[in-house]
This record gives sequence, structure tokens and C-alpha cells, in this order.
Amino acid sequence: MIRDLVEKNRTYRRFYEDVKIEESTLKDLVDLARLSSSGANLQPLKYIISSSEEKNKLVFPNLRWAGYLKDWDGPSEGERPAGYIIMLLDKEISKNPMWDHGIACQSVLLGAAEKGLGGCMFGSVDRDALRATLNIPEKYEILLVIALGKPKEEVVLENLNTSKDIKYWRDENQVHHVPKRRLEDMILDL
Repeated sequence: MIRDLVEKNRTYRRFYEDVKIEESTLKDLVDLARLSSSGANLQPLKYIISSSEEKNKLVFPNLRWAGYLKDWDGPSEGERPAGYIIMLLDKEISKNPMWDHGIACQSVLLGAAEKGLGGCMFGSVDRDALRATLNIPEKYEILLVIALGKPKEEVVLENLNTSKDIKYWRDENQVHHVPKRRLEDMILDL
């Protein structure tokens, strides 16, 4: 079952924007993050959730979409995320998030996959603009943003070809292809 969720948990960049996500669903996903492991059990992560059209419109322009797809500026209107979770580090609790945000993000995205949703984790964020737009106090460091919605695209895993090119790409039918290294190439026999 966990393997099915991991395989289903792809990075989606186009969504059915009209399929709304309830605030309670975002809270359920944050609760999965809350229950996840935390370095030294400090639990320094805090979250801002957004499921309203108005707030989503404030978050969207601060994200940088699909760096490998040079001719695509991100999802068009109607294909944008229906919700966001902004992950913050409370610097009054800890100055170092350690690995917490990675674990918490994976918990959120696996929970989203279980609910039939998809997501995209953003490290490439205009943090200064997002901070100003949402009036985020300086005591919080913006770690990442998770965009969520009902996926409107197909994402296919491919075996990495001999060129070793790891860049994802879209074909003429807009199917998103993601090369993955072979298991044999990942495990070292030392």
C-alpha cells in the first residue's frame, strides 16, 4: 500500500482549479505533518493554509514553476492549484529545521495522494514578496510551499536513458515524463 502511494505521489503542475479543497482537508494534511518525526522533537514548523480563491491568487505569483520546461510559465487560469500549505520555521524554537520540512512535506504529499489529490513542492519561491503579501512576521522563515489540487495531467515515470539526462519533459500530448535512475544504479556494493 505505501508503495502505491509513493508511486502515485508525483509532482503535478496542472490541476482542475474548479475542484475545491476544503480547509478541513488542508488541516488534515497539516496534522499528518504535525505527527511526523521531528529532530530533537523540537517541532519548529508552523503552517499557513490557503483554500480560498482570494488567498490563492496572492500565493500563486510568488512561485517559480518547472525550471526544466523553459517555454512554460506555469499553469494557466483554470489549471492552478486549489490550495496551498506554506511551511515555516519558527526561529524562536529553532534556527535549523534539520530534516523536519522534508519529512513533513512527504507526509503531506502522501496524505494528499491518498485523498486523490496531487501536489507540487516549491523551494523556488519569491520569499520576500510572499512574506510582504501575507504579512508573515520575521520570526518565521519560509521554508517551502506545497501547491495542491486534483491533478489535471498525467505523469509517467521513465527509466533513465543512456544519456543520463534527468530532466523531466512533456511530449506532444502534454504527458509529463520523469526519468528515474534504476535501482541497480542506486545501491552501491562496497
